[in-house]
Amino acid sequence: MVDHLANTEINSQRIAAVENCFGASGQPLALPGRVLLGEGILTKECRKKPKPRIFFLFNDILVYGSIIINKRKYNSQHIIPLEDVTLETLPDTLQMKNRWMIKTSKKSFVVSAASLTERKEWISHLEECIKHLLTKTGRQPCREHAAPWIPDKATDICMRCTQTKFSTLTRRHHCRKCGFVVCADCSRQRFLMPRLSPKPLRVCNLCYRQLLAEKKKEAEADRRQAEPIRSAMGYEPSSGDDSDKSDDEKAEQWPADTEFYTSEVSWSSFHS
Repeated sequence: MVDHLANTEINSQRIAAVENCFGASGQPLALPGRVLLGEGILTKECRKKPKPRIFFLFNDILVYGSIIINKRKYNSQHIIPLEDVTLETLPDTLQMKNRWMIKTSKKSFVVSAASLTERKEWISHLEECIKHLLTKTGRQPCREHAAPWIPDKATDICMRCTQTKFSTLTRRHHCRKCGFVVCADCSRQRFLMPRLSPKPLRVCNLCYRQLLAEKKKEAEADRRQAEPIRSAMGYEPSSGDDSDKSDDEKAEQWPADTEFYTSEVSWSSFHS
């Protein structure tokens, strides 16, 4: 079907209509060989509350945006390369049904469909496009994904110290590494994660220590790899004490590898 529709007038008209709906705020979408396969409204689980979003599935990208006037005007256009996408089906919750997660290296989020059939159709078409695209490019599926942000209303207390209670004056923050909802005291650090942003991002204290440890481990591996080169040139590596550890390390109430979105436990029961 993709080969049949590529470079046809009807396909060009459909893509042009999508571009017109996004207007000047959107990026051009027409490319040789690009085909618009389908569209629909899905509910995206955002930080504050679930919101309807318009989604367009092309043979190589997934585009979504905010709805101003349905079928007439959209904004906040987002473009996701399909070769960077991995899908994960999620269990229903009391508030949301027919859910699944769209995971990429830069951003991961949860969406839900109006019916189980609609979810199956979306997942089926997405997986078919991803498989075809990876086969065509010879790339391997993406292995590293950004953590989805846990919704603000999922917890009333900091998910790290479990002591600070959020209020109008006590703001919620999100760790960019684990996606947990944390207080300011538990997320004072910033760390550079080039995969997500060219600027240092807010991370919780636990993730900061883990990221520092990973960076230190990588530096040690690079040093050991360079040792034969220095020895061959007649240089000796300087000695140093690499065993320093932070004195304030302590057990955390919320393990970093906890998979909340795959858990069948309701959010409220975590703090009951």
